[in-house]
Amino acid sequence: MKKLITNWNHYPVVEADEISFDYDRELTNKLNGFQTIAHGNGRCYGDASLSTSVINTLRYDKILSFDEQQGIITCQSGILLSDLLQVIVPRGWFLPVTPGTKFITVGGAVASDVHGKNHHVDGSFSRHVVSMSVLTGLDEKVICSPTQNADLFWATCGGMGLTGVVLEVSFRLKKIETAFISQKQIKADNLDEAMVLFAEHSDHTYSVAWIDCLKTGNHFGRCILILGEHSTQGEVKSKRDCLMPKEKSLFSMPCHLPSFVLNGWSVKAFNALYYAKNYQKVMNSCVHYDGFFYPLDSILNWNRIYGRKGFVQYQFVLPLQNSKEGLKNILTRINKMGMGSFLAVLKLFGEQDDLISFPMKGYTLALDFPMRPGLLDFLDELDEVVADYGGRIYLSKDARMKKEIFWDTYPKAGVFKDILEKYDPSHRYVSGLSKRLKLKG
Repeated sequence: MKKLITNWNHYPVVEADEISFDYDRELTNKLNGFQTIAHGNGRCYGDASLSTSVINTLRYDKILSFDEQQGIITCQSGILLSDLLQVIVPRGWFLPVTPGTKFITVGGAVASDVHGKNHHVDGSFSRHVVSMSVLTGLDEKVICSPTQNADLFWATCGGMGLTGVVLEVSFRLKKIETAFISQKQIKADNLDEAMVLFAEHSDHTYSVAWIDCLKTGNHFGRCILILGEHSTQGEVKSKRDCLMPKEKSLFSMPCHLPSFVLNGWSVKAFNALYYAKNYQKVMNSCVHYDGFFYPLDSILNWNRIYGRKGFVQYQFVLPLQNSKEGLKNILTRINKMGMGSFLAVLKLFGEQDDLISFPMKGYTLALDFPMRPGLLDFLDELDEVVADYGGRIYLSKDARMKKEIFWDTYPKAGVFKDILEKYDPSHRYVSGLSKRLKLKG
């Protein structure tokens, strides 16, 4: 029976058959040779996990082993990061890399090769994966790692599920003393100052900036830079429950907001209030990891603030040498169009040159745009600018990029496609993204 399926941004929506499974041996029999794609908790923002048939992995969610001495955990791909945190944090371990939500699956973390606030220090998720097993289009469960079946491993990390279904993943964790983060917030008057601050504080494990993308003049691109380190026991005032994970969120967005609520005026008002909340140039605090890494997770269904039409999250990266000029160009265009985003996040990436993963050394900016007339044409224009500066668009958050931009900006796309043909010659694993970008049809 078909059902309507979408991802977190409610765009696009597709009608699809849905398959679930509890054991990997079930899966081959249920596939029956038709085209499909793995779909976890639906927290990506594009069409990479959407197809006419989807494989729901959420019941495939067991922890298989946990070496608490070495900090290596092995689990099934459908388990959520939120569930892992409930197990590992009380034992003094944390995720090596985490995106801005804990409600994604481990399989999704691999398929998107997620990055976090610590990319400049620790890289993306793939750097910490020891090994994994993948059900390929050849109906084979293949174990791969950086040294075993390495072509499959690197095509699966960031490969948007196109090599097959990720089944089991073994990865290294990060040792911690407490569940708290020693946080420093620094106001930057403009983009130039923000980039200087990023460079000056590159030794911090975690760094991210909220950026006001509608401010002009001397305060163009003003930011609040947020830095963090895992707190030691001596830095936490209360020694009681210092390794307790966060309890479940209590507040939920009850309904979709009307589309007129989010406009240029409301975004400017929000930006002014958010910038003003830091009443000092530098502010230090000790905060729970949940508020530091996952501020929006405290509001269930926060995506409803964008209305029923949904939104697009647009994330791009520019090489370091072109980042300042490129960011100023793009922010100027956003300002002129009045398409500001009140959730605008700037991060600095470190070195990475993998097969199909998104990060490269440079700055990445993520912005949320409510669906409105003219938006998709405007994003096509921004794509051209990103490409001209040598950057690229994050596939996990894309549902509309033209194939020409993809092939121009992912230099190893041809090698990636060859590996897909090797492990899935019959094109069993197909998504909206793979068809749109001419990777599989």
